[in-house]
Amino acid sequence: MKINKLYDKALMNAVTDGLKPKTAISYVRVSTRRQSERGGGDDEGFSIPAQCDANRRKAASLGAIVIKEFVDKGASARSADRKNLQDMLKYIKENSGRIDYLIIHKIDRLARNRDDDFIINQAVKEAGITLVSATEAIDETPSGMLLHGIMSSIAEFYSQNLATEVKKGLLQKAKGGGTITRAPLGYINVRKIDEQNREYRTVEHDAERAPLITLAFQKYATGEYYMDALAEELAAMGLTTRGTPKVPSKPIDGKTLNVLLMHPYYKGVVTYMDVEYAGKHTPLIDAQTWQKVQDVRALHVNGERTRYHDHFLKSTVYCGSCGSRLIIHMSQSKSGNIYPYFVCIGRHDKITACKQKAVLISEVETQIEQLYKRINLPKTMRYNIEADLLKFIDGISQESTTAQASLLREKSKIAHKQQKLLEAHYADALPLSLLKSEQEQLAKRLLEIERQMAAYDSDTKEMKAHIKSALDVLEDCGTHYKEAPDSIKRAFNQAIFERILVSPDCVVTAEYTAPFAALLAPLTQAKSVTADGNENTLVTEINKGVFSQFLPQETAKHPSKFFGGCLSKDVMVETAGLEPATSCM
Repeated sequence: MKINKLYDKALMNAVTDGLKPKTAISYVRVSTRRQSERGGGDDEGFSIPAQCDANRRKAASLGAIVIKEFVDKGASARSADRKNLQDMLKYIKENSGRIDYLIIHKIDRLARNRDDDFIINQAVKEAGITLVSATEAIDETPSGMLLHGIMSSIAEFYSQNLATEVKKGLLQKAKGGGTITRAPLGYINVRKIDEQNREYRTVEHDAERAPLITLAFQKYATGEYYMDALAEELAAMGLTTRGTPKVPSKPIDGKTLNVLLMHPYYKGVVTYMDVEYAGKHTPLIDAQTWQKVQDVRALHVNGERTRYHDHFLKSTVYCGSCGSRLIIHMSQSKSGNIYPYFVCIGRHDKITACKQKAVLISEVETQIEQLYKRINLPKTMRYNIEADLLKFIDGISQESTTAQASLLREKSKIAHKQQKLLEAHYADALPLSLLKSEQEQLAKRLLEIERQMAAYDSDTKEMKAHIKSALDVLEDCGTHYKEAPDSIKRAFNQAIFERILVSPDCVVTAEYTAPFAALLAPLTQAKSVTADGNENTLVTEINKGVFSQFLPQETAKHPSKFFGGCLSKDVMVETAGLEPATSCM
């Protein structure tokens, strides 16, 4: 009511004096959404209604009427790229000579750097408008212009200093393992009260979403899923994004899941300014699983983005000429028949100079079935190998204790080196690019140490069970593979082979994974049986039950490289029955 009376008085005075009423436009801004809804803090001045009232009172005192108001809600003044500010500048230009005043609450509401302040003031002056502050003595007088310059410099200093202090605070929080942003999906930010009745903020698992995020990592690490298919399955299980007051929760999609699976936060790492720190929050997955997911992602991005033509041999068969992956190509004859071929992706995408021609998928399938028949272990050899290996396991306890102590010392040294690298970076003695490179190398070594320690920590009973499973698979491998469904065949291939090379004449050459390479080494060497049927020395010794002496020297010295590093339940394939087959994993 008071403001309306001031307007009425200003208008009456103008009419009485025979003058045309002066006009003004008002500009207000707040930095946060919170201020746009209610009063802000002392450091930010007033809310939008308070600023508008102050500007109207200032206009009334100047005998002017506010004809238009421009409001920027939750916008920073560090940049002039604000929608309503730009609309105001456009309005000023279009109505040049018809506006007397531009009224603001404070100089820092308009700009917080001198470059933007100069540009805005030039536009205001060119339109013949006087800039007026509702709370500061700023006008066109020399003293007013001096104060304007001083206040503009102070606003810029405040903005830059505030940014510096915020970065410093975030850095300190990251160093301590704190979560510096909103926790990702699967976690929730919570406020608690400690014993001294002080409020503190922490991060906890989201009871509804955390198990599904863990499941997402575990499933994708198998290599059996693509983003869209896995996202669809998780959405059916109830995984949704977090809703906000303006954006409702919705089922997760492939694009969102891809971003989540790249986030190192889930393995217990906090990242700030591209530097990684050990987080205080509880990880949802271990570092090994996280790395497996990144490896699978890289494989899919480099080749099989979507499985238009799926096959259980994809990601297992490679070109025998250049080593590139083989992809599926459907060729149609003149009669309309469709023939599926394996084609070298190096040649197809012109990545390599490979000249290998396409090979029929059916021929490759037949050759791989023959390969499985050739790697069957005879029963006698199978049981002698098993007996010797189980005896070998019983004798490695001392080696395990010594090796674990050595790994712990190396782990401690790496942690100390990581801390020294961070200190050197803080002291500007180490550039960020070199820091990231060193961190990646140390992280890889730590991951390898964790794998080895996990192998040593494995229960002897579990280790023996894994060996038995592997030998069960090899004993009648050809029959199990031929009668198994495609999903089981895929699991067989991934467990036993690093890759299978296919030559132009469709001859296949296998590269075995570490445990099966060792288990099949004597069988491969045993092929050198003499023409008259006499077994060579290797077969004779294995039949006597001394297989372990034929293991690679490095494996004999460090059994964990064989038993723990690869004979894990993650790659074991259950023995497939003929009617029906068991599950693949």
